[in-house]
Amino acid sequence: MLQDDKPQGMSGNDLLSVVRSHWLGILLITVFMVGGSLGWYTLQPKIYSAESSGIVVTAGAENLGMSLAGDNLAKSKAKGYQSVGESILIAESVIESLGLKESAPDITRSVSVSVPLDSVEIRISARSSDPQTAQNVADAWVAALASQVYELDKGNASPGTEPVTKIVPLTKASLPSAPISPLLTATLGIGLAAGLLIGLGYAIARNHFDRRIRGASEIERLFGLAVVGTLPLDKRLSEKSSVLETTGTHRVPGGHAMAEALRELRTNLDFIDVDNPPRILLITSSLPSEGKSTVTSNLAATIAAAGRDVIVVDADLRRPTVHQVFGVLPDVGVTDILSARASIDEVLQEWGPNPHLRILTAGRIPPNPSELLGSRAMEHLLNELSQRAMVLIDAPPLLPVTDAAVLSRVADGTLVVARARKTTRDTLFRALGNLTRVRGRVLGVILNCVATNGPGDVNYGYYGAYGSAENPQDDTPPVPGTVLSAPAGALADNPATPLPEPREASTFLAPDSPWRAPQDGSRGRRSAPPRQV
Repeated sequence: MLQDDKPQGMSGNDLLSVVRSHWLGILLITVFMVGGSLGWYTLQPKIYSAESSGIVVTAGAENLGMSLAGDNLAKSKAKGYQSVGESILIAESVIESLGLKESAPDITRSVSVSVPLDSVEIRISARSSDPQTAQNVADAWVAALASQVYELDKGNASPGTEPVTKIVPLTKASLPSAPISPLLTATLGIGLAAGLLIGLGYAIARNHFDRRIRGASEIERLFGLAVVGTLPLDKRLSEKSSVLETTGTHRVPGGHAMAEALRELRTNLDFIDVDNPPRILLITSSLPSEGKSTVTSNLAATIAAAGRDVIVVDADLRRPTVHQVFGVLPDVGVTDILSARASIDEVLQEWGPNPHLRILTAGRIPPNPSELLGSRAMEHLLNELSQRAMVLIDAPPLLPVTDAAVLSRVADGTLVVARARKTTRDTLFRALGNLTRVRGRVLGVILNCVATNGPGDVNYGYYGAYGSAENPQDDTPPVPGTVLSAPAGALADNPATPLPEPREASTFLAPDSPWRAPQDGSRGRRSAPPRQV
C-alpha cells in the first residue's frame, strides 16, 4: 500500500488541481442540478400573497383629547382582537361571503393575523394559488373581523349605546403580481450551490480512486523518486514512434514544447552525477505502449544535436522497434555480436541526419533473450560501446519480462518512463520493485505524454513564448529534415525547473534509498548513489 493512500488533508493547491482536472464533470453536474431545480420550479404550484389591514379606534376619536386618552385602550384591544381574527368564526364568515369551497381550518391556515408592536393596526395576510382569491380573502377577512368585533363589543355595551372600540378598514389589498413561493432566484441559487457541492464531491472522489499518475509531483510524493524530465503530448507521435522532425512548411503545435523538454531532460542527465556521469543508461517502462522507445530515440537525437557521440542499443530482443524509428537495417545487430558472427564496427549503423548518432539494432530474434542479455558478453559489449560514446539502451518493459531487470545491473543507471494518465501507481510500484530486487540503480522517472493544455506540472506554453522571444527566426518556415532538438553544438545549460518538495515517500523506501527525490526541491541536480554490484 502506498503511503499516500492513507487519509490526509488536502491543501488549497491540491483542491484547485482537482477542480481543474475534473472541471467538465463539475460543470455537467452543476448544469444538471440547475436544470433540475428549474424543472422543479415549473412544476410547483405558485403561491400568491395579499395583505389588507384595519385600525382599532375608540369612541369620541373626533376629539383630540378623547383620542389621546383612549390610545392605550385601543392598543390593548388590538392585541385581543388578534386572537379573534385567527378564529374559525371569522373563517366561516369569509367562506360564506365569498362562496369558497375550502374548509374553515384550511383557509385559517392560509391566513395570518399580526399586530405590530405598540400599534393599533391589525394586518391580515392571505395566501392562495390564485392571486384574485388572495386579494378577496384579505379584504373579506378585515370586514368579517370588524363585524365580529362590533357584535362582541356591542353585547358588552349599555343598551342603546355604541361600543367603545371598533375596527375600521385601513387599506385595501392590492392584486399580487408575482408569487411569493417558490422564488425563482432562490430555487436556482440552491440548485447552483447543490450542483457545485455535488460536483466537487464527485471530483474529489474520482481523484481519490483514480490510480493513474497525473503529474511529476505525484511521483515524487508517492515514491520519493526524482522526475528528471517531463515530455509533452505530441500529435506527431500518435500514429507511430519516430524521431521528431519538422515537415515542410507546416509547423505542428507543441513542437517547440517537445524540443525544450528534451533539452531540459538532456541537461538534467548531465547533473545527475557530475563527479561520475553515467555512460550507460538503461531506459525502460512498466508496460508496453508507454513511449520508452520514442523517448530513447528522441533523447539520443537531442544529445547528438549538442555535438556529443551517442549510441542507441536496441536490447528488446523480443519486439525490437529501434530500427523502425531510425529507418535503419534490422538484419544484423546485438545478437550477431554476442554470437561472434560480426564485430561492432560491422553492425554499428550511422544515422544519416547526424553522424554523432549511431544505432545498434537487435539483430535476429533469439530463443533465449534473457540469457543473452544477462551474459558476460553483453556486459563486455556495453562497456566497449561506452568507451566510444554515451550508450542509451532501449530495454523491454519491466513487468511482462525480466530482461530489463537483468540489464539494469550492467547499466550505470536506469530511467523508467511513465505515461501521464495511463501508467498507474500500482504498475509503477511493481516495476520499481522488480529493479530493487536485483539491486538495479534507479536514477529517476521520465513522465511522458503530459498534456500541453489544462492542468499539469509543467506549463508548456512557456516554452513557446520563450522560444518566440529568443528565436525570431522561428517565424520562418523550418527547413525539411531538421531534427526537433537543440542545434548542433548548442550548450544545454538551462536551469532545471524546480518541483514541489516531496511530502511523503512510499513505505517500502528506506531513509537512505537511492530512489529518493532531492529534498531541496531541485530536479535532476542530485548526485545519484554509487551503483551497487
